[in-house]
Amino acid sequence: MRKEGKEPLIHISKRAALPWYVAWGIRAAAIVLALVVSALICVIMTGQNPLQIYGAMFTGSFGTVRKTWVTFQDVAMLLCVSLAVTPAFRMRFWNIGGEGQTMMGCLASAACMILLRDVLPNWAVIVCMVVSSIAAGAIWAVIPAIFKAKWNTNETLFTLMMNYVATQLVAFFCVVWESPKGSGKIGIINGNTHVGWLPEIFGQKYLLNIVIVLILCVLLYIYLTYSKHGYEISVVGESERTARYVGIKVSRVIIRTMLLSGALCGIAGFLLTGGTSHTMTTTLTDSRGFTAVMVSWLAKFNPVWMILTSLLLVFLDRGASDISSKFGLNQSFSDIITGVILFFIIGCEFFITYRINFRKAAGKEAETHV
Repeated sequence: MRKEGKEPLIHISKRAALPWYVAWGIRAAAIVLALVVSALICVIMTGQNPLQIYGAMFTGSFGTVRKTWVTFQDVAMLLCVSLAVTPAFRMRFWNIGGEGQTMMGCLASAACMILLRDVLPNWAVIVCMVVSSIAAGAIWAVIPAIFKAKWNTNETLFTLMMNYVATQLVAFFCVVWESPKGSGKIGIINGNTHVGWLPEIFGQKYLLNIVIVLILCVLLYIYLTYSKHGYEISVVGESERTARYVGIKVSRVIIRTMLLSGALCGIAGFLLTGGTSHTMTTTLTDSRGFTAVMVSWLAKFNPVWMILTSLLLVFLDRGASDISSKFGLNQSFSDIITGVILFFIIGCEFFITYRINFRKAAGKEAETHV
């Protein structure tokens, strides 16, 4: 047993699971503290009224009806990719390839819109887009899954490298299908005929996308929480050895889960090309595959809480851009504000998961905890 004098002044221990309201109370406190610190930075660096800056962030996301719809559309697309990577993350398979898998979904949808527009009616083209996008995303995801299941390759590096291959494939076909010739880009696909475009509902361009993603969110929550497959994903994530001991075929779970993950990314690509942008570029996914990692992690891999985390990140991104234009500030300043807020939000997870123990003075038995 170590002497009292050699005991560390501070040591960290893992907490028991906190009640959900306590955990979210800590997160709310972190957001308030982040806003206070950001306000001080605003005053010191720019002399601007921080309340006006926060107001600009809000109006940048929700200032008009159009801005509100665009914000919810961006939330839906980020949420869709976040839902896609979550089953793999629950299994502790670090799928960093959401970007490439979504891009392959975009490529498959664009190919159907271009090659089938004069062959099939509009509804049939859309059906082909859905099927091909799901298949393309699933195939792109199952390749690293097979290598992981059979030869235990590093899934993080493998899925990351697949992103670059997908980017180059999209770049190649952008030149093959370029319009007008020599532009190096596709432009709006079927702009006159609207073949392959998802229909508007209630006069809103983005509403169908939002509804589809919300349905996927509910279905994935049920799948992960109440189905046998969801249980197997959780067991494999906790311990592959335990999973094998209870008779779960780990390789089958890995491949099946990555097929699901890639298929959902393919749907995101279909919605981006068929329902939002009606084009294909190497930047169409806008790094959502990487941002989705943060969304999924912050929500503790819970599909329902991902709605809130997706909304927060989109709000910060769109609001920060409005700060730059309204106040004539450098884009870097808005990135600083966003970074400070995210730092506090991510940092508070440490205090939710761990406890800091302070050793009291010699002669006192108890410790203080934070």
